[in-house]
Amino acid sequence: MSSRRSASPDPLAGTGAGPVAVLVVTWNSAEVLPEFLASLPKGMAGLDWRLVVADNDSADGTVEVVRSLAPDATVVQTGRNAGYAAGVNAALAAAAGWEGGFRAALVCNPDVRMREGCAALLVDALGEVRPGGGRVGISVPLLYEEDGRTLLHSLRRESSVTRALGEAVIGNRRAGRFPHWSELVTDPAAYGRETVADWATGALMALSGECLAACGPWDESFFLYSEETEYCLRARDLGFVTRLEPSASATHLGGDSRVSPRLWSLLTVNRVRLFRRRHGLAATTAFRAAVLLRESSRAALGRPASMAAVRALAGRPAPYGAP
Repeated sequence: MSSRRSASPDPLAGTGAGPVAVLVVTWNSAEVLPEFLASLPKGMAGLDWRLVVADNDSADGTVEVVRSLAPDATVVQTGRNAGYAAGVNAALAAAAGWEGGFRAALVCNPDVRMREGCAALLVDALGEVRPGGGRVGISVPLLYEEDGRTLLHSLRRESSVTRALGEAVIGNRRAGRFPHWSELVTDPAAYGRETVADWATGALMALSGECLAACGPWDESFFLYSEETEYCLRARDLGFVTRLEPSASATHLGGDSRVSPRLWSLLTVNRVRLFRRRHGLAATTAFRAAVLLRESSRAALGRPASMAAVRALAGRPAPYGAP
């Protein structure tokens, strides 16, 4: 698969000083959408906002749910299961067509439930110039599991060979306490302050209009997983930082990547693909070997997701959406 970004027209032509665009990508999301839609007024309190739903050819009545419960929403039907990045781009393009454009975008999963005022806090953080350099182009909240109490470790460091090796040998949660040995940030103090991270999980993130205009479309060659990583790192390359706003919070009902062999395989393969984009062959070979060691050790314990990831890394077969 080509490593080029989507060749579609710039979805941000017309970005301006209008409302905040709430962008949601759906695929068979009818079950979680009603509660999401009901939670938006409190989560978006204090902001002028409009909703855009990009639907990737759902077969469960998702579009009908949106049109019934949110009749003022802009609905974009991609006509195919186009992937998450393609859905985000379709939603951005629709919002860019509004009279006056939009001033910032809130990209969120339909299984996120924002707490009151969450979005305003995230949007207010955008544009701040950091003491160490860089302007906040992406802001993220604290995320909690479905119980509303268990904090999710949503901050990440950029992939490296030593971090992949540390995760393989001692596990990402234990290694997460040491910056050189894990991508995962597990230090509790990092979640209690305005922490700048290399990237953050993409369940809920606010993006400034300036950052969006500079970075352009999301990379559609990543069908699912690593698209938010690539975008955050690309933004960082252009001088925009990703920052946690600890006063903002939301609940994330979660996905099934950790229990679905197919999705875990896709996540694992895309990590290696993205690393290859940013590093040479020798470093990528070492990184892939470290990732393979991690998944092989867990496969040996009988974990189906890791077994599938090992097969995918070996090319037997590649998961849907991977090269």
